[in-house]
Amino acid sequence: MKVEHQITQKLIEAFAPTALYVENESHRHNVPPGSESHFKVTVVSDVFEGKRLLACHRMINEVLKDELEHDIHALAIHTYTQQKWESIEQTPDSPNCMGGTGK
Repeated sequence: MKVEHQITQKLIEAFAPTALYVENESHRHNVPPGSESHFKVTVVSDVFEGKRLLACHRMINEVLKDELEHDIHALAIHTYTQQKWESIEQTPDSPNCMGGTGK
């Protein structure tokens, strides 16, 4: 849970989210048990107000730069303002991992 904990702490510090979900999805992929390489993050923060989706994702990527460089193989990102969060029913499922093959 080392990587998951790092992700959680960094996102809390950077975005002061009103809701934060960090899901280790490694078990859904062909990786050894206990791996921390595939994650889905849902961050609800008014920091995202007025920003385009790409800008929000870049903000997350910047905060998690070290983890992305060394630990994380796949990261599904979902960012919402509080107002948008209250209007959705659920976050989308993460896509299947291509395993680095690009196919």
